[in-house]
Amino acid sequence: MRLATLENSEGQRPVGVVEEGGNSRFVDITAIDSDLPRSVKGILSVADGVERAAGATQKGAADGAFVEGELRAPIPHPDKIICIGLNYRDHAEESGMDIPPEPVCFSKFVNTIIGPGETIKLPAVSEQVDYEAELVVVIGKSGKNIAQSEALAHVAGYMNGHDVSARDWQIGRPGGQWLLGKTPDTFAPIGPYLVTADEIPNPNELPIALRLNGETMQDGNTSAFIFTVEELIAHLSKIVTLEPGDIIFTGTPPGVGMARKPPVFLKPGDVAEVEIAGLGILSNPVAAE
Repeated sequence: MRLATLENSEGQRPVGVVEEGGNSRFVDITAIDSDLPRSVKGILSVADGVERAAGATQKGAADGAFVEGELRAPIPHPDKIICIGLNYRDHAEESGMDIPPEPVCFSKFVNTIIGPGETIKLPAVSEQVDYEAELVVVIGKSGKNIAQSEALAHVAGYMNGHDVSARDWQIGRPGGQWLLGKTPDTFAPIGPYLVTADEIPNPNELPIALRLNGETMQDGNTSAFIFTVEELIAHLSKIVTLEPGDIIFTGTPPGVGMARKPPVFLKPGDVAEVEIAGLGILSNPVAAE
């Protein structure tokens, strides 16, 4: 199923997404099941939350109990935003980097999170803001020291993600300022919805693309992962307990702006679209801060 966060005059609420003839309609699942938590992250934290949300979606659709509003980030306030760098072999090669022997990890702050249609804001302190399409893994079951063989059982689902990056901070500053280059406000669009894991049987074999103003800039496949989703979850959980609602950006395929000749960086007026097979399209306009 597909879970989303909708905002209307009554505030933000979790909804079930129903596809009808290419159009999305939304069921207010907490109106059908009043005991469900009023956030997607809360639903993931309940043992049978996803199953109950699916049932509420089916009942609401059958009854015609649809609601309207604006889609927001499916998980607006994740506790952890963990990101993986250089996780596609061909991207590492285009960046002139060695293939890493273990995952390269960094983080973003929650202020980076925005949803579909919301604006990526280019900070005044950067002139080299780049795009990166990424598969985002959403944790649905807590775990520490998770075995690779059990890793996918801890996944609630997947989303499109856009790891926006200020290269002149990430790379150009003394010592390389990965955190500051990756975590300006609005630098982590996600959505438009969370697709539950049962609909994505193999996250390690998904076409992934980014279009900038309609032109395809990245066209890859998660089959080029250096470290699979299972390997990432096992590795990260050696260090930190993964909890429901935590999200993992899994790296980007080749075609990023800094590797192009001449380089291509985001500018006001651009529209960036991330599309991963089965996960819909995440579209965001770009403007100066």
